[in-house]
Amino acid sequence: MPSAEDTSVHQEPSVVPPTRQDEIAAAGSELIGGPAGRWARFGSGPLTPVRVIALVAIGMFALGMVQKLPCYNWAWFRGTSSQYTHACYSDIPHLFVGRGFADGLVPYVDRLGGDMAYLEYPVLTGLFMQIASWLTLTPSSDSVQQREQMYWMVNAGMLMICAVIIAVCVARTHRRRPWDALLIALAPALALTATINWDLLAVALTAAAMLMWSRGRNLAFGVLIGLATAAKLYPVLLLGPLLVLCWRAGKWREYGSALLGAAAAWLAVNLPVMLYAPEGWKKFYTFSRERQIDYGSFWLIITQRTGRSIDVSTVNTASVLLMILLCAAIAGLALTARHRPRFAQLAFLVVAAFILTNKVYSPQYVLWLIPLAALARPRWRDFLVWQACEVMYFLGIWFYLAYTTSGDKHQGLPQEGYQVAIALHLLGTLYLCAVIVRDILRPEHDPVRRDGSDDPSGGVLDSAPDRTALLQGHLNPARYTAPAVEGPRVEWGKADRAVSD
Repeated sequence: MPSAEDTSVHQEPSVVPPTRQDEIAAAGSELIGGPAGRWARFGSGPLTPVRVIALVAIGMFALGMVQKLPCYNWAWFRGTSSQYTHACYSDIPHLFVGRGFADGLVPYVDRLGGDMAYLEYPVLTGLFMQIASWLTLTPSSDSVQQREQMYWMVNAGMLMICAVIIAVCVARTHRRRPWDALLIALAPALALTATINWDLLAVALTAAAMLMWSRGRNLAFGVLIGLATAAKLYPVLLLGPLLVLCWRAGKWREYGSALLGAAAAWLAVNLPVMLYAPEGWKKFYTFSRERQIDYGSFWLIITQRTGRSIDVSTVNTASVLLMILLCAAIAGLALTARHRPRFAQLAFLVVAAFILTNKVYSPQYVLWLIPLAALARPRWRDFLVWQACEVMYFLGIWFYLAYTTSGDKHQGLPQEGYQVAIALHLLGTLYLCAVIVRDILRPEHDPVRRDGSDDPSGGVLDSAPDRTALLQGHLNPARYTAPAVEGPRVEWGKADRAVSD
């Protein structure tokens, strides 16, 4: 019987087999032959780790599309409650008509009817939506339902490409640990939320940026982060932890190159729309500022439990202050930890802080954290605990909306049950943050550093000596060492020993 990692998969000896380090991975591998043995030989067949991960990602994405079939066939088009009771809601078909794509309106330029004057998405996401409408080749004489179905299908195909890009980029970011990307490919929350909205575009650009930084291509990292920020706001947050790490390592030139690339790319995308259609361009920013407390946030629990509304300006100010405090704490952790944290660890903590303090948490926001979690804490137990909480929240929000839209039938989850679902989401995210902070303070618990690696996703930061630290004794620390594992030691950046793909 072949082993879990010996299914004609070409690997170099330096690749870390997950079944030898993770008991959950070892147990799961019993389905395909069990963990790799001590004397296992890895073949040279076509199924390399990256290709296997890409195929698994496609398969899981397809299962997510199957989960949407009740809505695709009828629930999106017959009343409101059915799409919630089947937990298959998506913004995509509704906004095809609601944002003027069905009528051929130009985003940001043409004014919309109803309560939304212009498209409320960043420019690059608007372009993605527009391209999908051009590829929706059904004639205008077809029914609106058929055109919405085709628009969702076209978007699903484009988003599947984004999902594969994410998985492949993460597989290549930590060269010795390509199998960690299976966390993404098999993530249930990704399959369930991938086609709710267009977030995967920004996530794919961010994952590609992380890959570029890990390879020392600092300008390319900046350009991709700028493009990702033009698709969704959160990727710009990664420049914060990178600033702190480059400060500690004295890599100012490299950070400046990344920052310049990000600013130039963001301006290149936004400036034409900003100048030609300023009212439409700023709609995303005014909508974000004016949006009331919404689903998924701890602010909603407060208002529901107290029965008192909170002014949106007060919430905006409080959220910003909380975010600043958390970022200051993360920066303090990065500058005082005995061993400089890994880039992916701080990136996860900053984005998680943004999610936890925000006034809204849409279920697809989990996509922002999934690739960062796979890089920051590649441990199946912790990842699955967090994913279970997110799946419960995914079900909770739809069943709560079913309850509120089903009239006197009250089919679904009442308000108190939805508050429990929000609490699970918050606790699951905090749990993953806690174990990452522990890994930073005690690197012997970090799965990535157990073989003596420093920061495989850190690029120029990997194994770089410290130049600045807040506590004495941190300058030029010895590289963290751990008990050796089987296989030759790899010195990253000195020779290209990437896994074949």
